[in-house]
Amino acid sequence: MPTLFDPVRFGDIQLANRVVMAPLTRNRSPRQTPQALTVEYYRQRAGAGLIITEATQIRPDGQGYFDTPGIHSPEQIAAWKQVTDAVHAEGGKIVMQLWHVGRISLRSLQPGGQAPVSSTARAAKTRTYAAQGELVPTDTPRALETHEIPQLIADYVQAARNAMAAGFDGVEVHAANGYLLEQFLRDSANDRSDAYGGSIENRARLLVEVMTAVAGAIGAGRTALRLSPVTPANDIGQDSDPQALFNHVADRLAPLKLAFLEVVEGATGGPRDNAPFDYAELRRRFQGPYIANNGYDRAMALDAVASGHADAVAIGRPFIANPDLVDRMRAGLPWATPRKESFYGGGAEGYTDYPVAELQQA
Repeated sequence: MPTLFDPVRFGDIQLANRVVMAPLTRNRSPRQTPQALTVEYYRQRAGAGLIITEATQIRPDGQGYFDTPGIHSPEQIAAWKQVTDAVHAEGGKIVMQLWHVGRISLRSLQPGGQAPVSSTARAAKTRTYAAQGELVPTDTPRALETHEIPQLIADYVQAARNAMAAGFDGVEVHAANGYLLEQFLRDSANDRSDAYGGSIENRARLLVEVMTAVAGAIGAGRTALRLSPVTPANDIGQDSDPQALFNHVADRLAPLKLAFLEVVEGATGGPRDNAPFDYAELRRRFQGPYIANNGYDRAMALDAVASGHADAVAIGRPFIANPDLVDRMRAGLPWATPRKESFYGGGAEGYTDYPVAELQQA
């Protein structure tokens, strides 16, 4: 059986090992544009088999937190190109996570102060960051009109093309954690009566159309997806039948032969057993590379790959304080603890100032 440190190929992307840096929102992109510190941050972590970037909005109304980056302007493409060049110079691979937050937003972050868009006109009972240290309740959205959906799909496609122009090895479409695409997926947040609401097939329609269009534009071997079947994140609420819903999604997407599926197992950043779900069944139906995510330590990650549960393991917050996490895992060294007060916003402190361990076999 393969080990966590063996190379693997996901679609058109060759990975040196199976430790994946999970997407981590860090709120350090003023004017929605990555900075020089962003380049250094990702360069330091290029030892991961694959880096999945922080979630990056596909268009201006996709923003839901202060100072998160976009991929919809020439300036953003140029800034991200510096990131991909730095990662590639270190021998790493990097894909961009494409994001639209939907109703997890504020009018103050929206173009012209407009209402956020969603599958529904019901507000999420949650908060988001308007500025560093300022958590405020999200604003009431408006439901996207049916005629607006083709443009949304086109914007996902253009964002994927922009990511490729910026030198990324591929993209991961974010359909997890209670953001826009999951707002359409779950009947707890989708109260539509058009072709995108009601039945499982209808609620999955938007995601299937987005994935089909993106894969057609940049190649399925460079197109991936993130799901979180039972997370309660961002007041998304539990679907009435998550197994049936996500089995259907996997069945519909399997023929595309996507690069990989990354799955948040359990509650994002919380308990892995918050609700029953058969991830092995989801993986079997998807029929492609599977990256497991949520709460994995070294022992769990080693076992997940060795046992065949997953083809790779995505690890998030530990990568913040351990830019050399793969080396530490390989050598059996302890992991440094990240400073939570510097997670969201700020400068180099808590971002690029974590030391690299002197490696020696434990």
